[in-house]
Amino acid sequence: MWMIIDLSNNQFEGEIPKVIGKLNLLKGLSLSHNNLNGRIPTSVGNLTSLEWLDLSSNRLSGTIPNRLADLPFLSSLNVSENQLHGQIPQGKQYNRFGNDSYEGNKGLCGFPVSKVCNIIEPAPPNVLEKDGSKSNIAFGWKVVLIGYGCGIVLGMSVGYVVSQTGNKGLHGFPLSSDCNNNELPPPSNLSEEGGSKSNIDFGWKVGLLGYGCGVVLGLGVGYVIFQTVSKGCSINETPPPNVLEKDGSKANIAFGWKVLLIGYGCGVVFGMAMGCAVFQTGKAKSNDEINPITGIDILNGIEFKNSFSITKYVSWHCDDIAGLKSYPKTYSWEEGTDCCSWDGVTCDHLNAHVIALDLSCSWLYGNFPSNTTLVLLPHLQKLNLAYNDFNLSKIPSEFGRFESLVYLNLSHTNFVGEVPSQVSPLSKLVSLDLSSWNYDSEQFTIDQHALEGLVHNLTEVRHLFLNRINMSSINPHVFMNLSSSLRSLSLAYCDLQGKFQKHIFDLPNLNFLNLRGNQLTGQIPRSLGNLLQLTHLDLSDNQLSGQIPLSIPNLTQLEFLDIAQNSLEGSIPDEVAAFPNLKYLYLYDNLLNGTLPSWLYTAPSLKVVELSQNQFSGHIKEFQSKSLEYLDIANNKLQGPLPSSISQLLNLTDLILSSNNLNGVIELSMFSNLSNLNYLGLSYNSLSLTSNSISSVNHILPNLTGLFFSSCNLSEFPHFLKGLKSLGSLDLSYNRIEGKIPQWMQEVGNDSLTYLNVSHNSLTEVKQFSWKNIAVLDLSSNLIRGNLPIPASSINTFLISNNSFNGEVSSLICNVTSLQILDLSHNNLSGTIPRCLGNLSDSLEFLNLKKNKFYGTIPPTFAKGCQLSNLNLNGNLLEGPLTPSILNCNGLEVLDLGNNKINDTFPHWLGSLPQLQVLVLKSNHMHGSLCVNSSKSSPVFSKIQIFDLSSNYFSGPLPVRYINSFKAIINLETIGSTVSYMGVYVQGGSAFYTYSIGIVLKGRDVDLVKIFTMWMIIDLSNNQFEGEIPKVIGKLNLLKGLNLSHNNLNGGIPTSIGNLTSLEWLDLSSNRLSGTIPNRLADLPFLSSLNVSENQLHGQIPQGKQFNTFGNDSYEGNKGLCGFPVSKGCKIIEPAPPNVLEKDGSKSNIACGWKVVLIGYGCGVVFGMAMGYVVFQTGKLRWLVNLVENQHEKKRRRKSKKGNRNNRRRRI
Repeated sequence: MWMIIDLSNNQFEGEIPKVIGKLNLLKGLSLSHNNLNGRIPTSVGNLTSLEWLDLSSNRLSGTIPNRLADLPFLSSLNVSENQLHGQIPQGKQYNRFGNDSYEGNKGLCGFPVSKVCNIIEPAPPNVLEKDGSKSNIAFGWKVVLIGYGCGIVLGMSVGYVVSQTGNKGLHGFPLSSDCNNNELPPPSNLSEEGGSKSNIDFGWKVGLLGYGCGVVLGLGVGYVIFQTVSKGCSINETPPPNVLEKDGSKANIAFGWKVLLIGYGCGVVFGMAMGCAVFQTGKAKSNDEINPITGIDILNGIEFKNSFSITKYVSWHCDDIAGLKSYPKTYSWEEGTDCCSWDGVTCDHLNAHVIALDLSCSWLYGNFPSNTTLVLLPHLQKLNLAYNDFNLSKIPSEFGRFESLVYLNLSHTNFVGEVPSQVSPLSKLVSLDLSSWNYDSEQFTIDQHALEGLVHNLTEVRHLFLNRINMSSINPHVFMNLSSSLRSLSLAYCDLQGKFQKHIFDLPNLNFLNLRGNQLTGQIPRSLGNLLQLTHLDLSDNQLSGQIPLSIPNLTQLEFLDIAQNSLEGSIPDEVAAFPNLKYLYLYDNLLNGTLPSWLYTAPSLKVVELSQNQFSGHIKEFQSKSLEYLDIANNKLQGPLPSSISQLLNLTDLILSSNNLNGVIELSMFSNLSNLNYLGLSYNSLSLTSNSISSVNHILPNLTGLFFSSCNLSEFPHFLKGLKSLGSLDLSYNRIEGKIPQWMQEVGNDSLTYLNVSHNSLTEVKQFSWKNIAVLDLSSNLIRGNLPIPASSINTFLISNNSFNGEVSSLICNVTSLQILDLSHNNLSGTIPRCLGNLSDSLEFLNLKKNKFYGTIPPTFAKGCQLSNLNLNGNLLEGPLTPSILNCNGLEVLDLGNNKINDTFPHWLGSLPQLQVLVLKSNHMHGSLCVNSSKSSPVFSKIQIFDLSSNYFSGPLPVRYINSFKAIINLETIGSTVSYMGVYVQGGSAFYTYSIGIVLKGRDVDLVKIFTMWMIIDLSNNQFEGEIPKVIGKLNLLKGLNLSHNNLNGGIPTSIGNLTSLEWLDLSSNRLSGTIPNRLADLPFLSSLNVSENQLHGQIPQGKQFNTFGNDSYEGNKGLCGFPVSKGCKIIEPAPPNVLEKDGSKSNIACGWKVVLIGYGCGVVFGMAMGYVVFQTGKLRWLVNLVENQHEKKRRRKSKKGNRNNRRRRI
């Protein structure tokens, strides 16, 4: 149904023909850049389907017809660069057009241009319009002026008389329906000098009343009289212009003095009568009465204003993100002032009704009043409360009474709860925005019925934004009934679920579609390629799979495309002319492969490209388009050299090529033209930056703030760094830089450098650091000697592990009060641990002093509010008992005190730490029993995942109570982590530092540099535990490693271990276990390491599955074991029958002994003798004889036939 006429950019001249108004299905009309003159015909107002109109750059004169404001779908208007004059039509669609629609017309005035119209009152409407057609009757300027004058004069006179006769202070009459200004009685003079505002009560309201009555009735009566008397009139006056135009012909009929007098008289009489009636009926109304029909009185907007406090931060989103200016608009809401002059309030000029209320970005904070007086504005057409904080209030259901509302914006207001169903019937809405800013469970919800009503009733809606409204229970099919007039639809983070259905958003006029952050599955429908008007498409952060549809390049108007963070695979559709208008492309974090599409290098408007974390391969080709500003293709499989055309991308601000297979030698001079470059990332490729190429370049890239050259084969600090005064981040890790950090490096980014990583080099010396604002400093894995340097007080992450620092740690380090992560592990530091480190516990989250030579006791100074999540003191010389002050670290997740000399009993009190996941006390002098005599039933160690008490002197039975409390291993405690490894976020969540521990893994000492969040390990080896292995061990169904070796355990191996279906290694060696190895252990699917050596086990070793992979060393020292792989064979001819009465893993103890055999034998003899006697006594033996004889005869016949066949063969 596209109907378009485009005659622009030609040399057409003359007037625009009025017959253009017959094209009532026309959607687009462009006559711009011609030589057209004359007026804009009012017949254009008949084009009710028109969506865009461009008459710019002609010589059109006259005014803009008011009827154009009634075009319901007009969304784009351009009449610039003409000779138009007069007031710009107001209201409806015209409120959306900006100044650029009218520029170049010096005679135009009114919103949105800066020129104000010198008109006291707006022109009267076309009073005889009907059904959208304009009356062809025109009334001359004389009649209008007469009606106007009569109305004003008479209205003011009557008002004055009334006020003088005892109606002082009268206000709140019906036609003042929306503003109660508490006006004062009028003074004796009717106007105040000096431009001050008159306090006369009757004011513009009475004037408008008189004006309207006089004009309407006077002109109407005048027209009737004219029709009856004009035929005989002989008036020698110049006829007024276009009085009775019809079908384009011009009438020369004039309105004579009789008509003017009649109109005048009628206006005077009617105006006086109406004025009197109004004041007579208005006297009875008090200040506090509210007319339920017209909404008299805002009920004092001051009351609404006082419902909230003014808090600037609640509107931060306006200034920082939305690009809007926030300020407290209600400051101008003062008593005694005209409410139409208040900030955010817009009134209708004709009748003073409040038609728009815009309090967006107004710093309002507080509970939204449930009995809000806003509902007393029945003429309200626009309501905008966005970017305030209404403190988890609910949307008042009374909002449903705004029947005239065409624009409603309640976004980012902290409203919560269910969207009231009363909003659904607001059928006139053109724009609705209920988007929430809540990221947790406190957010909008909407049920299926309310949403269906909303979709069904909003027949005129064009812009619908429902972001972060919980729609998890909504069937997406409901959106198939959306209005075809819809232009914008945003359903981001609504928890929409299920398969992305075909044709669900087949809306031909849609130009904005945002479905980000839902749980949509399946493939992207091909039908999206039919939305030819689409300029913005966002399907990111869903669960979409399959390939990008080949129809997507059909979207030639597309400017923004984001399908990142899905599971898309295959290649990007490649058409040379695809996406001519695309500016922003986000496809990162998918499974896309193949080469980069050819249009990527030629798209003329492309600014931002993010394709990282995919599997793209091939070479990067030469860029032909120079529009790129941001290019991120890191974490792919791209190869080959960098294209030389990169040096021509003069607008480039970010170039990120890290973690690919790029190779070749890089000359930094290729970037010297990129003066706008802020971020350059070339890490983790096979690129080389040689010393020669670096030293010859100086003072390039003056605006660089981030430089990442990790693993770039550097042998020294790049000399061009000397010119980078604004550098913020520098990564030179994993290179071959030797020696000391040069003195000039202290001046690089002296005030700006916040991140420096020179780890994994061969540095030998550092001096005091001079970077004032350094936040992250990583010197780990070098060869640095000497005393520990103290970093700047601004630092929050200080990493110097794996060096050769020595001496004591100065207490000055405690002056670094912002320290969040401190890793001094694997050095030669000695002395006692500074007690003042406990004072940093309100900021310090990670403390790693592993593998040094610290001695003494653990400082007992961990204060309340301690933020530590990881405390690692492993591998030192620490003594004494543990300090209970550790309990103040309520968020502690990892506690590693292994390989020290701690002499204490088991610290049962550690079980009350609610977040503790890793406890390592191995290789100390700890002793005593783990059994708890307390009758308390509260769970302990409920989140524990790694429990290592190996190589101590613990005794007694294994801790059954603790095993029952290991809920995380039993799979009763939800593991809340969303990351793969245990660790802590730093720098506001921009970086993640992983925890590390040392464990015995499958019989070998292993340092886990990263602790996988699903590691579940129990190691109680090398102690003095005794008794049997408890059967409850079989509850730990997520356990991956179990080591109970080198204890004094006895009894059998419980068959319940066969329930540990995640088990990967099991070590029960060097105990006194007896019995057989349960066959059920052969069914453990992941068991890759087994050691039951040095016990007293016997019987056959289970065969098949995982057990076929274990060697003889898994069983040695058990003389009673037999079968593969040991040399001793089992003396069993037939395999033992299955345990027929086994149930739930328990083995039956019933054996088929000699007694059972004798019982069976006896029963058989007795029964046989009895049956034989009965048969012979009854003479019923014949059947048996016949049966035997018949069988014998059949055998004989078969033999006979076989012999005959053989004889025939021989004869042949």
